[in-house]
Amino acid sequence: MKTFSQLTTAAALVLALASPALAAEAISGDVKKVDEANAKITLHHGPAKSLGMGEAMTMVYRVKDAALLKGLKAGDKVKFEAVEDASGYTVTKIEKGK
Repeated sequence: MKTFSQLTTAAALVLALASPALAAEAISGDVKKVDEANAKITLHHGPAKSLGMGEAMTMVYRVKDAALLKGLKAGDKVKFEAVEDASGYTVTKIEKGK
């Protein structure tokens, strides 16, 4: 019984550690607007399953760090990662597409 309990605990720990890595999904999109002063970006993107979005949409995202917006402008193609937290959606990583 002790071994089963240890295995269950180990499995739960592995799942907890792996979940954030699995949740990160590169989402393709187009920049519509960049607001460096308020650390926000407006993006049009396709479905984003990791965020529970099954359809294409345009929305404003906060960015984790305003420095992520440097060099971006309306019309740029990007790939980004975002998370949902208590205050909304936040872009954690973004790079220009090719």
